[in-house]
Amino acid sequence: MIKYVVIAAVLSLAIFMVLISLDRKPAVSLETPSPSDVPAADSSALSLETPGKVFIRIFKEEKKLEMWICPEGSNVYQLAQTFPVLAMSGKIGPKLREGDRQAPEGFYATKKSLLNPNSRYHLAFNIGYPNAFDRANNRTGSYIMVHGSNVSVGCFAMGNEGIEKIYKRVELALKNQNEVPIHIFPFVMDTAHMDAQKNNPNYAYWENLKAGYDVFETKKIPPNVGVKNKKYTFSSDAE
Repeated sequence: MIKYVVIAAVLSLAIFMVLISLDRKPAVSLETPSPSDVPAADSSALSLETPGKVFIRIFKEEKKLEMWICPEGSNVYQLAQTFPVLAMSGKIGPKLREGDRQAPEGFYATKKSLLNPNSRYHLAFNIGYPNAFDRANNRTGSYIMVHGSNVSVGCFAMGNEGIEKIYKRVELALKNQNEVPIHIFPFVMDTAHMDAQKNNPNYAYWENLKAGYDVFETKKIPPNVGVKNKKYTFSSDAE
């Protein structure tokens, strides 16, 4: 009888020790995460409210609008915010004629006289199409806008919430700058994207656009844009 009591006591002690051991194990791992597991902090305090000049880029394939600001006291632009383009018609490739339902690609600008606070699409501003390049190449069209709502035919619809932020910052910038440049590209014009489009009939035109894209990518200053022999030309104030 005593033998069985001893065995039972030993078993009970063993079970108790196992339970204590399990209870001491942490419920979650306390291992220090690697740097790649830690979200990167935003090193820039730049916001849409930052005083300074404004520059806009639009990428059609990626459906995004970038707003860049050159803070007061600086000579280079920093990305302040990226907005989704909710709607645009057509496909990648330039606008050629009135009614082709294409959104333009090229180098444009808006100014005070092109702002429309009473647009039926909530708020809007005209991008200035056709520009000197378009006219030199007999391209036609009119009233190409960045506007609110989520529908568009040849324009860029940003949604009402998006256009309120964009319009407000553009309007503020135009109190101190004559125009806000708006550069519109078919896609992010890096080497990989260009190589993928070598057989596209618009490739030669896109090479011309890429020259202007590269100036800004390198210097973070929008290039001065001209037109010569029916092509865009570019120079930089930093030169």
